[in-house]
Amino acid sequence: MTLLGSPVRAVTVGARLLADALEAERKEAVDWQPPLRRLAPSIECDRANQEAVSRMLEARPMWVGVGSARDLIPGMREDLLLHSGPPLKWDDASGPMRGALEGALRLEGRSSADLDPCHHHMAVGPMAGVISPSMPVVVVEDRTTGLRTFSNLNEGLGRVLRYGANDEAVLDRLRWMASVLGPDLTRALSEGPIDLGLINQRALQMGDELHNRHRAATSTVFRELALRGLPTPSLRFIHENDYFYLNLAMASAKAACEAAAGVPGSTLVVTMARNGTEFGIRVSGDPSRWFTAPAAVPVGLFLGSYTQADANPDIGDSAITETYGLGGFAMAAAPAITRVVGGTARTAVEATLEMYEITLEENPAHQIPALDFRGSPTGIDVRRVVETGIQPLINTGIAHRQAGVGQVGAGLVRAPIEPFLAAFDYSVRP
Repeated sequence: MTLLGSPVRAVTVGARLLADALEAERKEAVDWQPPLRRLAPSIECDRANQEAVSRMLEARPMWVGVGSARDLIPGMREDLLLHSGPPLKWDDASGPMRGALEGALRLEGRSSADLDPCHHHMAVGPMAGVISPSMPVVVVEDRTTGLRTFSNLNEGLGRVLRYGANDEAVLDRLRWMASVLGPDLTRALSEGPIDLGLINQRALQMGDELHNRHRAATSTVFRELALRGLPTPSLRFIHENDYFYLNLAMASAKAACEAAAGVPGSTLVVTMARNGTEFGIRVSGDPSRWFTAPAAVPVGLFLGSYTQADANPDIGDSAITETYGLGGFAMAAAPAITRVVGGTARTAVEATLEMYEITLEENPAHQIPALDFRGSPTGIDVRRVVETGIQPLINTGIAHRQAGVGQVGAGLVRAPIEPFLAAFDYSVRP
């Protein structure tokens, strides 16, 4: 108590601490923004998402066969071509997509055909993703659910149909794949299935991320096929194509995502795909519906004298790997991929860490050594994308804008935010 007329003294508590904090070097900055939509807790949605992502994690993809698309793919017809991404009209096809479609027509000896997305037929195809009736396709079966998915065989890099090249050399390679490689693989698989889940697991720990780096996975499947007596010409083709495993990785991811589809009320993303014009997603709660927006243009590294101005908008079903927690979501497992798509080993790690913010689980089968064997971020949740504003990161090949040119580089691209906002609005509609 201070008596009237006595000296007055001021006592401060914490001022020095506050001053020190203001003058201290800033070590961490928090990047935060308000949610893009008004969010409300939903026990029902949480339960549905847990059910859907559990199905995804429980998938056990096995490579069980190879055969012609006309014989194996549900709903395939002689007058039908399948393509990557959401539904597409001929008049809206980009240069590389048009080049691939025109090449497939010549391959089949036709002047016209109907178009349908690969995803509508339990199939996936990289880049243009075109599958025609005579093409050999791989068959992948999820041993947990019995679901079967399909993809064409990988042609290699450079001037190939999936990048829009369609000259006679491209078509001759496809004819050889149908007449020689496909039957050789069919005979090799007659000895029993090949466990793709196990190969995916091992490859992640050997430096692959399974979208744009497949050296370990391709080498592993090469060894298995060699032991089964695959003839030398077919083995040599696989040996010279580090991307051979890409289509198998995609079909295995498709099988896991299809296992998660159809859970009422779930906001889990089960498809991300691009057709060179539009980017689209499908969600577990209503997988029959596409949510789309214009496809973005990847930014990356280019071959020869090609530049960013030559790049076509994003294209391909291969983003199914990111949908399953691989590719751009697992870049921390494959620092060498940055020599192909750009960035540094550090940014590869940061990319994976960021993707944990928008996913529901960590896949225990997809452990990443650089993150102390933490499972890859798996199960994109529309609600988390809307809440954080973080757009899924995809690493991808880059096709030339013009039909017939082919691949010009590889790089990175962010999924546009609009389809996720539309999917959120649809899922919470009254």
